[in-house]
Amino acid sequence: MKKIYKLENLDCAVCAEKMKNAIAKIEGVESVDVSFMLQKLTICAPEEKMDEIMKKAAKAIRKVEPDCKILF
Repeated sequence: MKKIYKLENLDCAVCAEKMKNAIAKIEGVESVDVSFMLQKLTICAPEEKMDEIMKKAAKAIRKVEPDCKILF
């Protein structure tokens, strides 16, 4: 299942790349893209694991940039 989320307070392209790499390591994630220009997170993962994966993704994003939030 592919989902697209808006990001708030993503301040740099380097941080976006770090977020992408961290989220890609989460078990179950099939593909991920974090776009600094569009302020978007695109993630593809099995539907039954999506809630758990998104919690881990939010934690990974806060670790890289504490002010950045996923708008659900």
